[in-house]
Amino acid sequence: MVYEDSTCSLCPGGCGISVRKVDNRAVKIEGKQGHPVNDGGICILGLSGLQLLYGPTRIKSPMKRIGERGEGKWQKISWDEATAILSEKLTDIRNKGEAHTVAAITGADSGTVPALIERFMTAYGSPNFMRMPSHRDADELAVKTLFGANGRIGFDLENADFVLSFGSGIVDGWGSPVRMFRVSSQWKEKKTTVVQVEPRLSNSAAKATQWVPINPGTEADLALGIAAYMIDHNLAANAAVSGLSSWKADLLASYDIETVSQTTGVAADVIVALAKGFATANRPLALCGRGKGLVAGSLRETVAVYALNALAGNINQDGGMWAVPEADYIQWPDAAPDQLASAGLDQPRIDGAGAGRYANARYLPNRLAEGINGGGPYPLQVLLVAGANPCHDLPDTQSVQAAFARIPFIVSFSSFSDETAAMADLLLPDHVYLERYEDVSVGAGLARQVIGLSKPVVSPQFNTRHLGETMIATAKAMGGSIADAFPWDDYETCLEETLAEKWDALMEEGVWVESDIDPVASRVQLAGMDAPAVQAEGDVNSFPLLLVPYDSIRISSGTAGEPPFMIKTVADTVIKGKDGFVEVNPQTASAAGLDEGALATLTTPRGEVQVRIHLFEGIRPGVVAMARGLGHTAYDGYMAGKGVNVNELIGPVEDPSSGHDAAWGIRAKLAKA
Repeated sequence: MVYEDSTCSLCPGGCGISVRKVDNRAVKIEGKQGHPVNDGGICILGLSGLQLLYGPTRIKSPMKRIGERGEGKWQKISWDEATAILSEKLTDIRNKGEAHTVAAITGADSGTVPALIERFMTAYGSPNFMRMPSHRDADELAVKTLFGANGRIGFDLENADFVLSFGSGIVDGWGSPVRMFRVSSQWKEKKTTVVQVEPRLSNSAAKATQWVPINPGTEADLALGIAAYMIDHNLAANAAVSGLSSWKADLLASYDIETVSQTTGVAADVIVALAKGFATANRPLALCGRGKGLVAGSLRETVAVYALNALAGNINQDGGMWAVPEADYIQWPDAAPDQLASAGLDQPRIDGAGAGRYANARYLPNRLAEGINGGGPYPLQVLLVAGANPCHDLPDTQSVQAAFARIPFIVSFSSFSDETAAMADLLLPDHVYLERYEDVSVGAGLARQVIGLSKPVVSPQFNTRHLGETMIATAKAMGGSIADAFPWDDYETCLEETLAEKWDALMEEGVWVESDIDPVASRVQLAGMDAPAVQAEGDVNSFPLLLVPYDSIRISSGTAGEPPFMIKTVADTVIKGKDGFVEVNPQTASAAGLDEGALATLTTPRGEVQVRIHLFEGIRPGVVAMARGLGHTAYDGYMAGKGVNVNELIGPVEDPSSGHDAAWGIRAKLAKA
């Protein structure tokens, strides 16, 4: 029996793991003791990793489609043939001067593997590299808006003494989940005040010192109301901010306590108590990003919440919010595009990001379906999908799937038979994380830079290939300036050269921590809070209720799907058999004539589904809550067909400040089935 250490990359948490092996077979995954992120802890998804490694949903070899799209008929091919199919298809399109009609979407954009894909797109001549949405989009824009710099937000949660969370799933999967479990336990020992603001009594709200039920979508108003009270009562640290004088009059006029109370549904005395408690704490900290932070959210809400930290004078301080630079260890020379590539890169993006009214956005995957379905500047010919499952995870699933059906050629690099892989024409399966080397740059709310190294603890179980290896091989097969942009012989060489002096330490310790980093800025410019609030889609008369999704630590949001071990732990008030449940306040259910367990029809402007009712006092009247991450149609018989995919019912709502998806819910109605 031996243990081998690695880094888990099933979520953004970046935990260190120790894998127990017997006769060269992995038999158990544990948290790595002493690791700076998780220190021996592990979440339920991390524990379930072996079911992903050995499970039946793995794609076992490269394959090409031989039946109708989505029919599930495939032919196994060699890796040489697979590389030839992809490189010849891309070369043909490029030689016609149409390189810009190729796009790539990934699940992450940090680390060497996404960087290789982005580099390939640049050398090839397409501006259309994008990442799946997350609250990081709003965070990055908030750093630019408040600090005038590029960077990310980190939180010194361990040393805060008053935590004001606007919907962040502190123990529901937000940030680095195991770190958050540890921090939550420390808060109880230290008697840290934790206030959870959200319309539903989540696990995070239940474990908080105080739960503040709020009308969905009004979190920014509450944050601005607290800010106004702090300023009006001389509780703000004015020296830490710029632009306060020009902002103060409008703030005090628009966000007095009574107005904010009426908007948010939070009692006036509660708002005052929150403002006083936050302002007078030694190390107060406000954070946001609903649930696990899977939706970008609005800039208005993000900067309103983060401005509270500035007004409390707790920026780049112990127990405060930090504006820190992104990890910058990838120092490759720029790819030198040839004439064909330069022409393609001059074309507008298919999603419109980076130009016009979307100038502030790097990527807008929420606009991808619209761009493909006729709203974009040109038709898309090829889509590369890596580490993402947009056909399940993007909002308005029906439109996304209709858009993908219009793309002539889709390539999936997924290790698993997910919904997007089912739509593909070519499957080039990646190794899973326990079979490969990869750098794991851990952001996830940390106030320091942490880089983990994922190392193979077992040999590849099937005829899969490292995605980095596939990108290098494809580039070399295409030749010319594209091959020149990939000078490495293989991915491991690329990784070792990229990590440079960190390589030996990472091979030895598995993690690199850069604690002594300079913040990107120290003063906050108050701005970005005058944008209009993002409203839920739908007419209130036709759809009198509000449907909001919620996240659970027991339901995976990753591309690997839901391991059987996890799905067995989900309560039967969330899913029972094939039926998915929605949470409804008894008052709301009674008005619709619905009882516990009743079969109902849930309708929104985007779709209609059958659900069962779970009566729940811990949700505001007029609000219906549905778990995110269910309703799969792919993978295997164990996972498919269980519950409803909430993305079938919710469409994107553009943030007027950026174009990012800021939908926090949608109007809905319930009726007896």
